[in-house]
Amino acid sequence: MTSLPHGLHGAHLRSDLAALIGRGALRAALREGRLTSFSRTVVVEARRVGEFHTRAAAALLTVGDTAVLSGQSALAVHGCAAAETAPVHLLVPYTRRTYRRTGLVTHQGTVDGADVDAVAGLRVHVPQAALAEVLCRGSRRTALACADATLRLLAEHEREAFRTLVAGRVDRRPDIRGRRQAHELLTLASGLAESPAESGVLLTLVDGGLPVPEQQVPVLDHRGVVLYRLDFAWREVRVAVEYDGYRWHEGRRDSDAARDEDLRRRGWTVVRADARDLVEPARLRSEVRELLRRRGLPLWNGSGDSRV
Repeated sequence: MTSLPHGLHGAHLRSDLAALIGRGALRAALREGRLTSFSRTVVVEARRVGEFHTRAAAALLTVGDTAVLSGQSALAVHGCAAAETAPVHLLVPYTRRTYRRTGLVTHQGTVDGADVDAVAGLRVHVPQAALAEVLCRGSRRTALACADATLRLLAEHEREAFRTLVAGRVDRRPDIRGRRQAHELLTLASGLAESPAESGVLLTLVDGGLPVPEQQVPVLDHRGVVLYRLDFAWREVRVAVEYDGYRWHEGRRDSDAARDEDLRRRGWTVVRADARDLVEPARLRSEVRELLRRRGLPLWNGSGDSRV
C-alpha cells in the first residue's frame, strides 16, 4: 500500500499527488477509500474530511491561489471559538468567477495583499477585516459572539486598539449595508463573555430595552477578597443575571442556590438564565425589568421618557 504524503492538512491537488505517487496509486487510494474527492481538482484524506482545516485547505486549493479565507472561516483559523466552521467562506477577486459547491461559499471583492495573512499554511484575511465582515453580514447573535471571542484572544490592553481597527474597516467597506449593526455590536463587545451563550444573553437583555449591564462583576468581602464574579450586573441597584450553561451547572443546583442565598444576604438579587431564555426571552426580560424598576433604576423608552 502506497503511503500518502501529508499535503495541506490532508488536502491535495489531484495532479500534484498523481505526480508524487503515480496515477495508479492515486486511483487505488480512491478505490480503497483512503482518499475522497473534494472537487474535480482536489482530493482529501478520507479520515480527515470532517476537520475544518482540511476542508478549508481543500477549498483554497480548489479555487486557486487568488482566494483567501474570509469572514467566520478566517476567524476560526485565527482561533475564534464562536465562529461557525461550515460552510467555508472564501473571498475571490472580481476577475474570478464565484464557485458553487456544497459546503463552500465564495464572495467576490477586493483582495488586498496587505490584508492577507498565512496561518497554519492557509491564506486568511487578517482578523480585523474578517470581523468587520461578520459584524456587517452575520446574524446579530453570531456576530456579537465572534466579536467577544476574538477580543478575548487579545490581552486586555490590546482590545481597544483592535476595536478601533475593526471600526475603521467597517467604515471603509464599499457596501454600506450592515454598518449600523456592526458599530452597535462592536460597542457591546468586550471580550468578557466566557461563551457564545453569554454573548447571546447580553444581546437578549439589550435588545429587550434594558440598560447595558457590566460583565464579570466582582463581589468582595469586607477584606476586599473576591468571593464571586457575576456574569451580568447592574451594580448600583445590586441586580445580577447569571447564565447557567448545561454542562457547567448540571448537578450544581444546591451550590448555586447556596451562592444565591449568600448574595441575597449581601443585598444582591440574582436572576438565573439558561438556553431556553435565548429562544423565548420574555420571562428573563420581564423579571429583570421589574427588579430594576423596583430598585429605582430609570428605564427609558425610545422617545426618551422614563418607564418608571
